[in-house]
Amino acid sequence: MDKIILEAQGITKRFPGVLALDKVDLRIYAGAVQALVGENGAGKSTLMNILSGVYTDYEGSLLMDGRPCRLSSALEARGAGIAIIHQELNLVPYMSVAENIFLGREAVSRSGLIDYRSMRRQASRLLSQLNFDIDPDTRVADLRVGQQQLVEIAKALSLQARVLIMDEPTSSLSEKEVQTLFEIIDRLKAQGTGIVYITHKMDEISRLADYVTVLRDGCLIGELPAAQLNTDDIVRMMVGRERSHFFVKQPHQKQAVRLQVDHLSLKDAAHPGKYILRDICFSVSAGEVLGIYGLMGAGRTELLETIFGLHPQQADYTMSVDGRAVQPRHPQEALDSGIALIPEDRKRDGLVLDLDITENMTLASLDRFLQHGLLQHSRENRTVDDYRERLAIKSYSRTQLCGQLSGGNQQKVVIARSLLTGPKVLLLDEPTRGIDIQAKNEIYQLIDRWAGQGMAIVLISSELPEIMAVSDRILTLSEGRITAGFQREEFSEETILKGVLPRE
Repeated sequence: MDKIILEAQGITKRFPGVLALDKVDLRIYAGAVQALVGENGAGKSTLMNILSGVYTDYEGSLLMDGRPCRLSSALEARGAGIAIIHQELNLVPYMSVAENIFLGREAVSRSGLIDYRSMRRQASRLLSQLNFDIDPDTRVADLRVGQQQLVEIAKALSLQARVLIMDEPTSSLSEKEVQTLFEIIDRLKAQGTGIVYITHKMDEISRLADYVTVLRDGCLIGELPAAQLNTDDIVRMMVGRERSHFFVKQPHQKQAVRLQVDHLSLKDAAHPGKYILRDICFSVSAGEVLGIYGLMGAGRTELLETIFGLHPQQADYTMSVDGRAVQPRHPQEALDSGIALIPEDRKRDGLVLDLDITENMTLASLDRFLQHGLLQHSRENRTVDDYRERLAIKSYSRTQLCGQLSGGNQQKVVIARSLLTGPKVLLLDEPTRGIDIQAKNEIYQLIDRWAGQGMAIVLISSELPEIMAVSDRILTLSEGRITAGFQREEFSEETILKGVLPRE
């Protein structure tokens, strides 16, 4: 485990107006997991893009098996045995699962044509290792985020890499899928694969890591054996202060019911006669945070999407906001009714990555900045700068492309866009997926502040400690039905988990 496969020495990377990495070192050992941790914007993804051949313009050097190497492309990195599983999924939506796994490395028959049969067979074998039972001909666009994550993992496994970089690989996976992935990581370690594991989840570091490397603001804080560190040590190295200084929920006065949902059912368009959700009833008061907790596939995301008007043909329900009956048949109608949604997948559903911060932030509220039918850029720019400051969005300018921002800062842009619509009800679907401890803490504080200002908030999270920390009340969702409800004084992991387990 002391053999170094790949080593980065003195890596420095600059973007316009930003020093992303400053003389950073990293060692990747054979048969070991190197956990790479740090806040969003610390430089983790930039460093991984250098190791995987995406960024070629940098200072410093890479050594492969002790010999200098300069990777000029992602293709060359793959040829050297380096594979990466991106947090922001790197799949082609309208190609099949098998085509995505072998994209650029298609199997070819003796006649020179693509051998789809062979690709499907190999894809099925890889997916079975992940306990993912799906037809390899299924379009990626028809899969949920967690399922797409499994395709991304299968794609990396197909490369049989010597160095495997995993960037938040469990951010969209169910607990069962996470355990399967951990077993695969153990198997890869035993085969001598060097693994870089980027995560913000401290329990994953305890379970997997042999070494921990911490970055902060583009600088190396240190590398230590995982056995020498506890969670508080890692957090302190990441953020420069004690864990005890983090989020504490404030008590808020519960007010009148703001959102009332009655007898919501959602048909399964792919399976006639079946339902994704059945007879859902709940209310949320002004100043209240309602958490909805369930396993993947329970219907969590579909519930928020239905309230937001995304499934009008399949849904049947009654709903009111502040006592006024509403039934959005389109997201714009939901926004007009005072309902805003922050989606689970910010890259696919939340942002236009090739547009800048200003364009993304004001996209849903352009009418606020019109005068005589013309867009008032000065007013728009003042508002955007105000939200950049209020939400602490790290960027060099309001004109920076959203695709260049870290995950936490991208999420804050999505949040700002929703707030600009002036919502009475805010629906949050996994609002801290794939972001660091500090960014999570900032979002928790924002949620608490909005509740204090009288907003009604519905929160979905896969992380039980998170949903318990932020919520005033929790409902459990299992197999499309509400199974239990808990007031804050009743919260415990054991009782809440009982509510989400499938019925016998």
